[in-house]
Amino acid sequence: MHQNDIDLILSKRHINGGDYWATVDGRLGKGSPFSTYCAGIMLLELGMLPNDPILQQVAKMFFAIWMEDGRFKLYPTGGIYPCQTAYATNLLCRMGYVNDERIQKTLHHFLDTTYTDGGWRCNKFSFCRGPETEYSNPMPTLNILDAFRYSDYLNKESKLDNAVEFLLMHWEIKKPIGPCQYGIGSRFMQIELPLWNYNLLYYVYVLSFYNKAKQDERFLEALNALTNKLVDDKIIVERHSPKLKGFNFCEKGKPSELATKYYNEIIERKNL
Repeated sequence: MHQNDIDLILSKRHINGGDYWATVDGRLGKGSPFSTYCAGIMLLELGMLPNDPILQQVAKMFFAIWMEDGRFKLYPTGGIYPCQTAYATNLLCRMGYVNDERIQKTLHHFLDTTYTDGGWRCNKFSFCRGPETEYSNPMPTLNILDAFRYSDYLNKESKLDNAVEFLLMHWEIKKPIGPCQYGIGSRFMQIELPLWNYNLLYYVYVLSFYNKAKQDERFLEALNALTNKLVDDKIIVERHSPKLKGFNFCEKGKPSELATKYYNEIIERKNL
């Protein structure tokens, strides 16, 4: 169904100077929306199977940067931040590697490094430092919960419930929080594909896997906001990266079969 979009992504395989969307010096998170990480996410969402040779090579590249303490070093130089490990783990879990012993070690690492408010946080302050930066970062927390939904920890681990509570709390306060200052405002409320940025669809989609959230009033408010966006029972894409112009699966202002599928999955899980 999405072969034309898949072909477009594959045609950009060397866009960053290296192979498989990497840079010349091997950075796997550089070049959004055509980094190695982003390309892997898009190809999976568009239906490419994890055992495809292209995705097998992507997985090999990410495992090559896995560290013994469970973190992933997406860049050859500089610090290693929780968001980077979250991205890598999320991608590899989506590819079916959740039971790989390296990923299991990474999941243990996450459980050992939760912040006091239940989420995950780093000490890099990209904008400024104030009281709002004493919170966890919502986006990496959402990414990590997305990875954990594939694991046996789902709905069995209290630390994950605490992370869910942190994200539900963010729905209440709305203001930008965390060192990277993620907020819930007009931009958050716009539907975006692929599922990789902090927005209403991705937020409700991930939380719908967690029993802690499914009957919570705050989750139901977010779900109702999503439902109110339906047009003829379809979800309309409201925002995407300008560099994805020309891609059919996320065409701005048009109904999206993929986004509608995600919405229907949310409703099914909510009713379980």
